[in-house]
Amino acid sequence: MLSGKKILLGISGGIAAYKMANVASMLVKLGADVRVVMTENATKIITKEAFEVLTKNKVYTDVFDQNPADVKFVPHITLGEEADAILIAPATANIIGKLANGIADDMLSTTVLPARCPVIIAPSMNVHMYENRIVQDNIEKLKRFGYEILEPASGHLACGYDGKGKLPSEDELVDSLLKAVAKPHDMEGLKVLVTAGPTREAFDPVRFITNHSSGKMGYALAEVAAMRGAEVTLISGPTFIKKPYGIKIIDTVSAEDMYNAVMSEEKEQDIIIMSAAVADYTPICAADEKIKKNDGDMTISLKRTHDILKTLGENKGEKQFICGFSMETENVIENSRAKLGKKKADMICANSLRTPGAGYMVDTNVVTIITKDNEEELPIMSKHDVSDRIYDAILRERAAQNN
Repeated sequence: MLSGKKILLGISGGIAAYKMANVASMLVKLGADVRVVMTENATKIITKEAFEVLTKNKVYTDVFDQNPADVKFVPHITLGEEADAILIAPATANIIGKLANGIADDMLSTTVLPARCPVIIAPSMNVHMYENRIVQDNIEKLKRFGYEILEPASGHLACGYDGKGKLPSEDELVDSLLKAVAKPHDMEGLKVLVTAGPTREAFDPVRFITNHSSGKMGYALAEVAAMRGAEVTLISGPTFIKKPYGIKIIDTVSAEDMYNAVMSEEKEQDIIIMSAAVADYTPICAADEKIKKNDGDMTISLKRTHDILKTLGENKGEKQFICGFSMETENVIENSRAKLGKKKADMICANSLRTPGAGYMVDTNVVTIITKDNEEELPIMSKHDVSDRIYDAILRERAAQNN
């Protein structure tokens, strides 16, 4: 996902510097050309040789560390200018203060100043240092200058205090770079709402009715939209998938929860994709206590849930685009095309539970994109790649509708 991208990691002297070895490794596995610049204090926590082994590139710590035979490669200028993105993590109060005030007195601060690419800063320090008004003012100043600031995590800090100041997880650091440079931002300015996962319909405090949806397709759709520059809201049923970075997430449980969440958000959205497997029926009433088994059979009376996709289609806003999903076991295209008309949607993404590589629990999918006038059958591909193709089709359809 980062093939051909040049990523510069700036590592300053916070105790969390050791975690950046895993970040560098993760970025290399994603195909990135990773360069590392360290402050002298950072090298006292983790050696630069560790990063040279992981990245297969020279690590720079000194402004004057230059090959005399290569006068065109001036490290503190060239590294910053060639980078597609820069991540400074951990970012100490010291490096934050330098960057906020244009001070360039070491290799890291000097390399960042000439850069024209996205710069992401992950503050990490003692909670009282982080809360210091001067540090906070410097952070706000960097935001005004266009730097992206990652919110530190809260927890037990290395200094012994509890509070905000922990370096975000390695996954979040990598996700921030994926969002910044993995894909062209051709969806900049668009607001996208995606639903994902199953719903759970309780009939007593212990048990519920649900389905096999993992949420993988919906999460992929949300992540890809964010990578393409959209402002994304993900309304998720219960899943075990890690929460993606930079996305507004609303957790729901039941079909009623999801209906209420979608209705509260839908008016502001340009694109809505209903990929969640929402229950069609829910128990008429749920017992307050666990239902005890007996010798006879048991019947659960059910009622219809709100049809979220149909409600959206019937109340679609001007220039709003509505896309639904259709999981079938037979007559896939016929049933899905009927659903397109019945729900008044703009697009249906149809797939079959019977098709190898499609379905709920796998990382791939086999989808046919259906609109009023077209059908596009996709081969088996990853759910992230399927998401890209769906957004390509949505952007084409929106452009045609708006012309």
